[in-house]
Amino acid sequence: MKAPQDIILKPVITERSIDILPTGKYTFKVDKDANKVEIAKAVTELFGVEVLKVNTMNCKGRARRVGRYEGKKADWKKAIVTINTEPSDKKKFKSSIEFFDGLY
Repeated sequence: MKAPQDIILKPVITERSIDILPTGKYTFKVDKDANKVEIAKAVTELFGVEVLKVNTMNCKGRARRVGRYEGKKADWKKAIVTINTEPSDKKKFKSSIEFFDGLY
């Protein structure tokens, strides 16, 4: 099994991802081979929050051009993780992820 740092690669900061933060939904770029169970365990381990639901989607890399040369960015996977904002066990789980707290 992979380490949680290898599954959760980085947060995705867009207008839409910021708009859904108050509802307890956080967006991450994740490893292409990771499944929903692995993503949920990694988020719980890294951030200490209770995960309710994980939605994943495969994103295609966009075509790019530099002069006369054409190429394509790499495909990647995005996960929208819904956490419990009012956890029953407040000593064990947090109600939000601190990294995102100042963004909205």
